[in-house]
Amino acid sequence: EVQLVESGGGLVQPGGSLTLSCAASGFEASGRNFANSVMSWARQAPGKGIEWVATINAHRETQTTDVRFNISRDNVKQMVYLQMSNLKPEDTAVYTCVRGTWDVVRAGREFGSWGQGSQVTVSS
Repeated sequence: EVQLVESGGGLVQPGGSLTLSCAASGFEASGRNFANSVMSWARQAPGKGIEWVATINAHRETQTTDVRFNISRDNVKQMVYLQMSNLKPEDTAVYTCVRGTWDVVRAGREFGSWGQGSQVTVSS
């Protein structure tokens, strides 16, 4: 079973930066290849639905909802990262690592593989 564990969340002041990490495991045991897997980040703010944030594919091509966000990966360490800069209070949310495309994020937790999430709070 694929497992995704996020870390790096916390409290940050507006305008600050934060990098989230996602440690992936279990891909080989599940018959999958991490390096070939599309990985995404999603977030859910209080009282709101799940929102797609960023995706990176096997060729390291990326898509993000905001230029302030950058997604990257380390296939040797089986890690995915989300670098966030110039953070705003409206970025406050639980950020979750997802195995899958933005379609998987949109479809919900029944699809792909999802981590438990990491809380990011942007507040002064």
